[in-house]
Amino acid sequence: MKTTQYFEATRVRSDRAIIKDEWIQHVVLHPIKEETQSDGRIRRWAKIKEMKGRYLRVIILPDGETIHNAFFDRGYKP
Repeated sequence: MKTTQYFEATRVRSDRAIIKDEWIQHVVLHPIKEETQSDGRIRRWAKIKEMKGRYLRVIILPDGETIHNAFFDRGYKP
């Protein structure tokens, strides 16, 4: 999995350290929603059943493969 330095730096935070690589890959490959930001980055969401159905948002660079950010989106409503 290709990642940015920003992703690696934020991954050590306690709220982000619990996010498993397999969950990130699930969101990348099986999103329930996708949006493209004005800067070309791609937002994808998917439900993570192991986390009581919370929604994980993954931000991908415009290249379509480099992970820039991943976090549980408290404000997401399907």
